Amino acid sequence: MAFPTAVNDQITDSISQANVTVLGDAPAVALSLVYQSLAQATGLAAQNAVAAQQSLAAIGQAATASAIALILNGKA
Repeated sequence: MAFPTAVNDQITDSISQANVTVLGDAPAVALSLVYQSLAQATGLAAQNAVAAQQSLAAIGQAATASAIALILNGKA
């Protein structure tokens, strides 16, 4: 129990218990935030990889179309 104060002892006890609960939950909450950040970073990395592949595929198709056009026009 807390030291005697002008506030009701039950109130000070409930506040103390709430603080203990918060301090006890803090490591789990912090680790869950780390896991969530890691998952988001991994997802963004995968999304960026897909976007890069799509861009390279479009460049490859354009280069192929240009080369075929040159071949068909007899300029190659």
